[in-house]
This record gives sequence, structure tokens and C-alpha cells, in this order.
Amino acid sequence: MRIALVCPYSLTVPGGVQGQVLGLARALRTLGHDARVLGPCDGPPPEVGVIPLGNSIPTAANGSMAPIAPDPSCAMRTIAVLRDEHFDVLHLHEPLAPGPTVTCVALASVPLVGTFHASGVSAAYRVLRPLTRWLARRLDVRCAVSEDAKAMAVRALGGEYQVLFNGIEVERFAKATPWPTTGPTVLFLSRHEARKGLEVLLAAMERLPHDARLWVASDGPETAKLRARTEGDTRVEWLGRIGDAERASRLRGADVLCAPSLRGESFGMVLLEGMAAQTPVVASDIPGYRNVAGGGGCGQAALLVPPGDAAALARALGRVLDEPTTAAHLVVAGEARANEFSMDHLASRYVDLYHRAGAADRRVSWRRARRGGSRGSRWPAGGRR
Repeated sequence: MRIALVCPYSLTVPGGVQGQVLGLARALRTLGHDARVLGPCDGPPPEVGVIPLGNSIPTAANGSMAPIAPDPSCAMRTIAVLRDEHFDVLHLHEPLAPGPTVTCVALASVPLVGTFHASGVSAAYRVLRPLTRWLARRLDVRCAVSEDAKAMAVRALGGEYQVLFNGIEVERFAKATPWPTTGPTVLFLSRHEARKGLEVLLAAMERLPHDARLWVASDGPETAKLRARTEGDTRVEWLGRIGDAERASRLRGADVLCAPSLRGESFGMVLLEGMAAQTPVVASDIPGYRNVAGGGGCGQAALLVPPGDAAALARALGRVLDEPTTAAHLVVAGEARANEFSMDHLASRYVDLYHRAGAADRRVSWRRARRGGSRGSRWPAGGRR
């Protein structure tokens, strides 16, 4: 099967959706399918199999700055690729995000599978409801990465959704070479913006022993302010953006991964990465993270604490750093949890949905042909229609 996975976010900027798209494409190729990734790229494509659609434009969305490409030039590149590549199915991640995914929804003439990642509330869905609902009806199969993402999509768009949790390439993290450390080390891997809770973690670090270290990866709009706050503190190392190999190595080397997000997380992919790397996880007790941890408290695969509570976060981090039994329990439970979310298993389930989308698309085409209509004024996809 020739599959296009379309991502609205720049594939050269680290992000949860981008990582899922690239990882799923690799797993689909392992299963013998010709999977290509389409999306904006601010620089050379990050790996083989990526078709770049131009640069992104940072845009405010859901309390974050999303690197999307809503410009006409990206739309024209998307149209040209779909016309020339003759895909059998399009898998659109965040299908209604401005940019290549919504271009595909509006214009493509092949089966469409849409995966919704975001949770919470979307002002755009509310303001543009007639248009977004019309576009959503063009999807042959709709999926969501969590119950929270499903609830948001149902509330805004209606329709039926199958929940398929995100996948993790377990071996890539489990077999990474641990990055060397100089003391008990906490790792933070998210973008530096208010909802990710880095400021809370920095406050928690002030309550930890002086030999504790913090690796802060990535960057964002709050980097300069928060870095100034730790000026002269040798315990905090600011890494900037890091590549996939270093990310896996840092995860393997750290003593604990901390994900102190305050809100807006539909699924805790970063938690699964830590679990796959056999690293204990401490995270905020928010719905998206609770889905991954399997519940609250240390009886599950992560220690969960109230979001925004620096004192509780410090106590949980201290437990992991000071109590080998607690850390070992989290590693064992985390490994088991990560294996439940294998990317290979997820790819197999999506292949079934691709076939279902093709069957649904053929039924729609047959009904419209009987009425003398068509799917719309679009180009033929590889001459298949």
C-alpha cells in the first residue's frame, strides 16, 4: 500500500505529533508498505521518506506556538505532491489544522483517515463550526489519540471516533547508550512555555539536595526569562534543542524524567519515552498523563503530583532519587506500560483502518456515481478514478 502521512507541523521542530508521524511511517515501512511523510520543513528533511512542503510560520494555538504552514505556497506544493505521487490513502494528523492537512481534506480524492491529537477547547472549531464540520465529514475514518482528544473532537465536530493511543518505538529508547552524569539527574524535555510547567520544576529544584542536577532540553518563548532565573546555578544545564539520538541517550542516562505540564496534554508521549528508556517518571496528575501512567500514585507506572505544586513535585522527585526501591518499581512498571504501546502494534491497527477507509470511500463513490455526482472537482489520483 502506498501511504502518505501528512503532518501540519514542521518536521524539523521537535514535537509530539511530529515524532508520532515519523515513527509510524518507519513502522509501516517495516510492515512492507511504501509510507511517505508530508509536512513543512524548516531546513533539510529530518530523514529519508520525508517530502518537504516549505517553511513553517510560528502561530499561537492552544497556549503554544505551533510551527504550521497555512500559506498558499504550502497548499500548492501539497496539491502537486498528491497529484504526482498517486497515494492509495492519506493519513492526516490534526486534519483540520491550517496547512497541508486541511488542504488534503478539502481537495484529495483518495481515502482519508484523520487522527485528532489535541484536547481541551478549540476556539477555531467553535468560530468556524459550519466549515470544520463539513470538512470533518469528508474523512472516511476518524481516530483520536486519547479519550480527552475524542471528547474534544466529538464536542466540536460530532461524528464517531476510534481511540488509538500513540505508539512508542520501544527498542530505540531501550537500547540507547546512557548519557554520562555527574550526580543524581532530572531531565526535562518539553517546550519552554507556561503550560509545560518548567517554572514549577525550577522551583522544585530549589528544594532538592545540592548534588541534584537538572538537564533542560528544548527551547521556547520562556527560555530567556527562566534561564536568567538560574544564572549562576551550576546544577542546571540548558541543552537547547537536541536530536533524536541524544534525546534517547539523555533519557537512558537520567535518574528521573520530569513532565510537570499544567494542562493541554491529550496524551503523555514523553512519559512513554522515559518508560521505554527504563527511566522512572514523575509527572503532573492531568488527564493526558493519567492515561499513560494507568492511574495515580506510585502503584502505577509514574509518580503523579498535583499540577503547579512545586513542593509536591520536589517530594516526588526526592523519593525517586533517594529510594532505590521506588525507582526500581517505576522502571519495571514503566517498561511493561511502554510495551503495551508498541509502535509496530499501532501500525498494524492503522493498516486495518486504511483498508476500512478504502472500503468506505468506494461505497461513497458508488452511491454518488448512481446519483450522477462525484467526490468533487478534484484531480484524478493517479488515474485510479
